Amino acid sequence: MSITTSDSEDALASVVVVDYGLGNLRSVTRGLERAGANVEITDDPDAFADADGVVLPGVGAFREGIENADHVRQDLLEVAESGTPLFGICLGMQMLLTTSEEGDNEGESAVQGLDLIPGTNVQFAEGQKVPHMGWNELSVEREHPLVEGIDGEYAYFVHSYYAVPDDGAATVTTTDYEREFASIVANEDGTVFGTQFHPEKSGETGLRILRNFVDICANA
Repeated sequence: MSITTSDSEDALASVVVVDYGLGNLRSVTRGLERAGANVEITDDPDAFADADGVVLPGVGAFREGIENADHVRQDLLEVAESGTPLFGICLGMQMLLTTSEEGDNEGESAVQGLDLIPGTNVQFAEGQKVPHMGWNELSVEREHPLVEGIDGEYAYFVHSYYAVPDDGAATVTTTDYEREFASIVANEDGTVFGTQFHPEKSGETGLRILRNFVDICANA
């Protein structure tokens, strides 16, 4: 099923928001439209291939996300291989990694993420208030076009797990919540990336990030 939410000749780029049954599809879409994108909500792989950029949103548990997206797993890997920008948001960012502590509990076997950014997602330490919910500062650690103009700005988080990339160079921004963690990550060539926070809920900072993403798509 595909839903085209905008079709403007003035759009800077065409973006697909992946519909796999989880995620704030409408709010993400509205944010992208404000940022200048023509947006299609779909799980159609042909649309992935035709788009200037692909967004993998997500709210919920790692296992559920990976299992729900299994039917488009290979297609997402092909998006990444093609160099088309792939942007994971919240759970979608965590799904870009290899594994998660959240997918290996109560005797269940571990769930394999997309492994586009090698690493694991770990739970905040015992005694920390979870979920981490609210506004926290972004500190840029690595140059990337997604973070132009946002160093020191605040974004809105809701999560209980955070990414620990195998390679520290994958960390684009960090955020402090009783410990420093990676709040934006990216692969080596910068075409696969994700935010632990919700840009669509992060006011002007989030809109700037979405505009940066649309610019990346337009120039890819």
